[in-house]
Amino acid sequence: MQASAPIGIFDSGIGGLTVARAVKKLLPDEQLVYFGDTAHLPYGDKSTAAIQAYAVKIADVLLKANCKMVLIACNSASTAAYELVKAYVASRAAVFDVIEPVVNYVGLKLPGKHVGLIGTKQTVNSGVYRQKLEGLDKGVSFSALATPLLAPMIEEGFHSNRISKEIIKSYLDDEELSAIDALILGCTHYPLIKPQIDELYEGRVKVIDSSEMIAEATRKYLAMAGLLNQGAKDKDRFLVSDYTSSFENTTKLFFGREVNLEKYPLWE
Repeated sequence: MQASAPIGIFDSGIGGLTVARAVKKLLPDEQLVYFGDTAHLPYGDKSTAAIQAYAVKIADVLLKANCKMVLIACNSASTAAYELVKAYVASRAAVFDVIEPVVNYVGLKLPGKHVGLIGTKQTVNSGVYRQKLEGLDKGVSFSALATPLLAPMIEEGFHSNRISKEIIKSYLDDEELSAIDALILGCTHYPLIKPQIDELYEGRVKVIDSSEMIAEATRKYLAMAGLLNQGAKDKDRFLVSDYTSSFENTTKLFFGREVNLEKYPLWE
C-alpha cells in the first residue's frame, strides 16, 4: 500500500457522500474514490446475499483503483457484508465500516449510559448495534427506533423546514427514545438533519454522527500505519452504477458541492 493511494468509499447510493465529506474535511490531502451503487438502491430492502454480491463487486472496483482503504459508508452493507468484504480484500487494503467506530466511541465515552439509535428498518431490525454494544460489557442500555420517513425526506430536500421539524420531533418524542443520554444517527443521510436534532434536544442528549466517527477512525489508522498522503494527489472520482441527472443534483446536498459523476456499471 502506498501513502499516495486513494481512499475508497462506497454506499448504496448518494447518501454515503456525507462520509466522504467528513473524510475530506479531516483529510484534505487525500484523494477519494467514491462508488454509489445507484442501480441497486436502496439496500435496506435487499437480501443479505444480494447486498454481499454487490459489496464484493464494488470492493473489486475500488481495489482496481488501487485504494489503500475501503470505507463501507452504508449501515445496511456494514451489517450484511463487512466481514465478507474484509475477507475478500484481505491484506490489499484496510476495511472500515460505519458501525465499529461508533460502538468503540460509545464504549469509551458513554459507559453505563442509555443510548438510542435511529435508522432504517433494516438497520434497526438487524440488531447489530444492540449485539455489539452489549458485547462491550460496559453497562450500556440500548433503545432503537426505525425512522423510515427520514431518508426519503432528506433526499427530496425536506431537511430544514417546518415539515421536517415536525416529522423529526414526532420520532424523537417516541416512548422508545425517552430518557436517553445519547442518540446514534444510524443512517448516512442523517448528518444533514443533525442541526435540527441538536436544536430539539437543547443539549440534553449527545448526538453521535457516524460520518465524523469513521473519518476520525480513518485519520487515526492512516497516521498509525504511516499512510497519510504527504505529496501531490489525483482528482477525487465519483462513480455510480446508474446515472440520472437527479443523482448529480443530490450530490451537492450530501457532499456540499457539485461533483462530476462517472457511470461505472457493476455488470455489463
